[in-house]
Amino acid sequence: MIFCPDPDELEIYPIRSISFLEFRYFIMTEKKSGRLVILAGPSCVGKSPLDKALKRIYPDLRNRMHLVVLYNSRNIRPGEEDGVDYYFRKREFIETLTSNDRYVVMDVRGDLQALDLKEVSDKLETGDLFFEGNPFIGRTLLTHPSLKEVKKRSAFMAPLSRDEILFLKAPERHVTLPDMITDIMRRKLLRRTRRQKPELSLEDLENIERRASSAYRELKEAHIFENIIPNHDGEDSENWDAFYYPIGDAGKALNAFVSLLKGKKNSWIERWEPDLLP
Repeated sequence: MIFCPDPDELEIYPIRSISFLEFRYFIMTEKKSGRLVILAGPSCVGKSPLDKALKRIYPDLRNRMHLVVLYNSRNIRPGEEDGVDYYFRKREFIETLTSNDRYVVMDVRGDLQALDLKEVSDKLETGDLFFEGNPFIGRTLLTHPSLKEVKKRSAFMAPLSRDEILFLKAPERHVTLPDMITDIMRRKLLRRTRRQKPELSLEDLENIERRASSAYRELKEAHIFENIIPNHDGEDSENWDAFYYPIGDAGKALNAFVSLLKGKKNSWIERWEPDLLP
């Protein structure tokens, strides 16, 4: 028997439309989702070679994670692939995404980037998701309301350790930390770019300076991430790929990240307090 209630006895509630973000929040809280793994840090600090080493040495760990792919207005670099490293699009196109609430659009070191929240949510429904990139998008992934219920594991790769920062910022050292960090990253970026092309253009030099100058502000975001991985072997270092296994800080950083993925402790991983950097 099918029960049919008397229409006069039904209580009718008003129906309102819901936004995309509200819909995604409902879906993500109702369905079991994968884990969001975030690896952030300044440009050239060593995130990309760590990811490559992870693929080479721990393929099972790396291959179980889908990638977060951002839209990016910059030109594609040698070895990069559209749709894998980024969705490379004209700046004018990415600007049009600001009117759609499924995208988060921001200027990152002079490049316009966009995060597709719907794509992130869809991929999480099929398994774990991995983001490797700048701290500003990393912070968005950690704090955005539509991803509030998602399980997360986050790491920030830093060019200096906590002890080094404490040593250098002491008044008797007479060190200006923003200038020093900018210079550290400038040297790494110059070496990386020279490995990619023998002669640097004015545009290359301007891009290097823009990225180096952004590093201190990005380091101030580090305390938001639950794990800090110090690493002096940036993307310019041969310690990542001169041998099959990374050596030096590169090897320590890789081992620390693997421990993080496996839920194990690692003595190389640090925690930073919010006021570490003035």
